[in-house]
Amino acid sequence: MRVRVLYHDHCFDGAASAAFFSRFYRDTIAPDAEFVYTGMAHKASQLFEDSLFDGDENAIVDFKYSPNPNLTWWFDHHQSAFLSPEDAEHFHRDTSGKKLFDPSFRSCTKFIATATRQKWGYNAADLSELVEWADIIDGAQYSSAREAVQLGAAAMKLTLVIEGSKGSGIVQSMIRWMMYERLGAIIEKPEVQELYRPLYQRHLRSVDVIRERSVCQGGVVYFDLVGEDLDGYNKFIPYHLFPDSLYTVSVSVSTFRTKVSVGSNPWAPRPLVHNLATICERYGGGGHAKVGAISFEINQVEEARKAAREIMLELQRG
Repeated sequence: MRVRVLYHDHCFDGAASAAFFSRFYRDTIAPDAEFVYTGMAHKASQLFEDSLFDGDENAIVDFKYSPNPNLTWWFDHHQSAFLSPEDAEHFHRDTSGKKLFDPSFRSCTKFIATATRQKWGYNAADLSELVEWADIIDGAQYSSAREAVQLGAAAMKLTLVIEGSKGSGIVQSMIRWMMYERLGAIIEKPEVQELYRPLYQRHLRSVDVIRERSVCQGGVVYFDLVGEDLDGYNKFIPYHLFPDSLYTVSVSVSTFRTKVSVGSNPWAPRPLVHNLATICERYGGGGHAKVGAISFEINQVEEARKAAREIMLELQRG
């Protein structure tokens, strides 16, 4: 049995979701299943090519829905889970019971763990650490911005490697390790340490770069990282630097897109009133109520900057 798993790439929750689903599938459906992974990234022109669904069974976890007839499993928790109203309607017509959606969950890993327990009676007690940390990381459940930036726990160090590594090879290795190993053992693997050490130095530099490039006005931190290789920066740095801020808006460029990131301070000193996914959806992006993003083509830097400024002004108005 060959199972193709499409997951949100360079994301701890995406990797953990793929690992938990794979373990569930192997334990309850096909012990000899062969898993093949494909990392998915949000792009300006988001399409699911038919060639992606080449397994005997095909799954998407922690990523947008596809109406492809060869898709057999789907789990997601993002408000902006559907590329079109037609895709949403297609999902609601599904009767397989294997395509599940619940945006009330902070992490997709926790959603999969809960859904598989409730629907199939599945429980992997040894993966409780993985589920707990996916929920902490994707739900920003740290005690403080300082804790989130210091990267003390193994899961936080792994997040740095997952988000900052080039290509999908090490992430897919981690998915296979996460199925059976403790996070502390994974971070100590030589191939992971080899990546972690320079990425940690880059992380320290990113704190200085963001400090230099940031302006905080009206409770909104704004910075532009175009020209810097910092697309995968720690999203809590702005709140560490500006603890009284409410929101952050930034522009960055990677190898395949220009990105506007919009976030909210988990430790905000006063109530947050904006749904950031809804704001980003107006520009073709999406996400969660408390964090969202918009993808532009790599040559659309000025368009991205324009959208970022508009969103910054909207958030400043309260």
